[in-house]
Amino acid sequence: MPDDTPTSSFLAKIIGAAAALIAAWLVQQAVSRVWQRSTGHEPPRADDEGDAGLSEVVIAAAVTGALVAISRVLATRGAAHVVAVVEANGEGGESV
Repeated sequence: MPDDTPTSSFLAKIIGAAAALIAAWLVQQAVSRVWQRSTGHEPPRADDEGDAGLSEVVIAAAVTGALVAISRVLATRGAAHVVAVVEANGEGGESV
C-alpha cells in the first residue's frame, strides 16, 4: 500500500488553514457586534483617524487578539482531528 502522508499532510494543512480563517472571521464579527452593543459604536480599527482613546484601542486589540488566537488554535486542532478520523476511516479503521 503506497504511503499517502504528503497528500494527507497537505489536506490537513488546507483544512486547518480554512478552519482557522473562518473561525477568526467569526470571532471578529462577534467581537464587533458585542462591542457595538455595549459601547454604542464600532470597535476602533487601525485605519481610524484617532477618535478612540488609547485605553479603548488597547482593550479592543487585546480582546480581539486573544479571542482570535484561541479560535484559530481550536479550529486547527478540530480540523486535524477531523482529518485523522477521515484517514482512519479511509484505511478501514474505526472512528475516533
